[in-house]
Amino acid sequence: MNGNGLAVLCQNVVKTYAAGSQTITALQGIDMEVRVGELMMLVGPSGCGKTTLISVIAGILDQDSGLCSVFGQDLLKLSSREKLKFRAENIGFVFQAYNLLPTLSAAENVSIPLIINGMDRHEAVRKANGVLEQVGLGNRSAALPSQLSGGQQQRVAIARALVHDPRLIVCDEPTSALDHETGRHVLELLKSVAVDSSRALVIVTHDARIFDFADRIAQMDDGKIVKVQQSRTDDEQRRV
Repeated sequence: MNGNGLAVLCQNVVKTYAAGSQTITALQGIDMEVRVGELMMLVGPSGCGKTTLISVIAGILDQDSGLCSVFGQDLLKLSSREKLKFRAENIGFVFQAYNLLPTLSAAENVSIPLIINGMDRHEAVRKANGVLEQVGLGNRSAALPSQLSGGQQQRVAIARALVHDPRLIVCDEPTSALDHETGRHVLELLKSVAVDSSRALVIVTHDARIFDFADRIAQMDDGKIVKVQQSRTDDEQRRV
C-alpha cells in the first residue's frame, strides 16, 4: 500500500482521439481518487469516456496530459516493458468483449496471467481451476470459448482477472451477460477480493442491479466526472 492510502490518483487527465480531420476529446481533465479497500463504480451514458478512463488507469492507453498514478506509480514514467511488467503483477482487467483465446480451454485462458508472471504451467492451470470453481465454472474448465455461452465466457474473463491476485481489478461491464443471480454472485466474489487493505476495484457498469455493491459511485458525462457519491453508510457496508 502506498502511504496516502490511494490505489488510483487521477489529476487533470486529458485524452484525445483523432477522427479524420477532427480531434475528439474523450477525457476532459479527469480528477478522481480510488482508495485502497474500495469498490468504485463508474456510471454514465454510452460514449461519455468511462472505458477510456479505465483503459488509462489500467495502463492500456496513455493519456495526453495529466497524472495517472496506480499505487504511487506514475504509469507514464514507465517504459513499455516496465509497464507490461507492472500490469502483469498488479492489475487485472475484465474486457467487455472478454478477449479469450479461442484455441485455449477455459482453464488455460485463466492461467495466462500466472504463466506470464513465471509460474509453472501445471501449477498455473491448477490454480486457474480453483478460481473457475469460485465463479461457478469448475465443471467447464476444459471447454473452449466456442463451447461456452456468453455469460460463461464473461465469468472466465473475470476468473482470469482474479487469478494472479492483482492489487487493482478493473472491469468493463462485468455483469452485462449475466442473469441477476449469477451477476450478484460474481459481484460478491469481486467485492470479497477488493475489500482488502491492499486492493481496490473499479467497475464500469450500466447495471443498476449491482449499484449497492459500490462504496462510491462516480457519475461521468461528456468526458468529465460530474459527481461522486457514497453508495452506502459505513454501517450498511459492514452488514454486506
